[in-house]
Amino acid sequence: MTFHIGILGGGNISGTHARAVGETPGVELVACWGRNAEKAAEMAARYGARAYRDLDRFLEHRPMEVVLVGTPSGLHAEHARAAARQGLHVLVEKPLDVTTQRVDTLIEECDRAGVRLGVIFQDRAAPDLVWLKQLVAGGGLGTVFLASARVKWYRPPEYYAGSTWRGTWALDGGGALANQGIHSIDLLLWLLGDVERVHAATRTAVHAIEVEDTAVAALEFAGGAVGTLEAATSVFPGLPRRVEITGTEGTVIVEQDRVVSVHLRTPVPGPPPQEDRPASASATSPVVTDIRGHRRVLEDFLSAVRTGVPPLCDGREGRRSVELVEAMYRSARLGGPVAVRPLSVVEP
Repeated sequence: MTFHIGILGGGNISGTHARAVGETPGVELVACWGRNAEKAAEMAARYGARAYRDLDRFLEHRPMEVVLVGTPSGLHAEHARAAARQGLHVLVEKPLDVTTQRVDTLIEECDRAGVRLGVIFQDRAAPDLVWLKQLVAGGGLGTVFLASARVKWYRPPEYYAGSTWRGTWALDGGGALANQGIHSIDLLLWLLGDVERVHAATRTAVHAIEVEDTAVAALEFAGGAVGTLEAATSVFPGLPRRVEITGTEGTVIVEQDRVVSVHLRTPVPGPPPQEDRPASASATSPVVTDIRGHRRVLEDFLSAVRTGVPPLCDGREGRRSVELVEAMYRSARLGGPVAVRPLSVVEP
């Protein structure tokens, strides 16, 4: 079966989506639409797809079974709902949207339409992190009681100044937490389960934006562990993303999406051999250059469409990180700890 895919969006991340589609067997990019019609047309021409200026006409393109949504975060649910109403499966760039209320309407729309909904959190497909997930789930770390995640990146002023949506509440949903930190937030939730309580503080330290470029949070997990999260776009020159997980049987350290240190009381077979990473991929670059994670997520999602099994991260899973980010912002506004609100979306 050949999947015919459309891309909603014309920015950097949509270029990554297009490259992932182009390198995935049995997949064809057939249609593109973006708020910037010129960029969408350039992408369509590069991959032999058809460019549309009208969103409704794009959604009516056939054959097309799947749409990749890479528009600004605050438009994700609106655009994905429009695709679902046309019977199209939707794979959405992180985050699913900027509020749980919008996420809930999207999940319900996809349920009604009988289409698959997935979220691009490529950590869930990274071989080293799959190994770590299995280690934690299998008890290899014993009882996990401490975790830390650090996303101390740098974005130059033009990263925000050159965009109409980055660094805004309406379309970015926040700053370093909602955009850059969201992958590590999802990773912690995937590995350790739900957070019950959070105490966060945010600052706008070096950028002229309406949202935070620096944030810290203390996390209390339902399973008993405690943790910390640091997220920033203000830390020059930018450091590798790092996650540390400690249990009664040892500690594992991750940088980027690779396990770089394993110290266990009882040794176990290690993570898979590491793949080479393109030299251009770095903590300081705002452009995603390594598409392997996106390709893995795309392949998994298409398999879910074919077989009916859930994708790596479906709508309800993708909602969890949005819910936690909302709680962090609520805590920062109130100046104290807050409970993470329970799931409100209707269960299947």
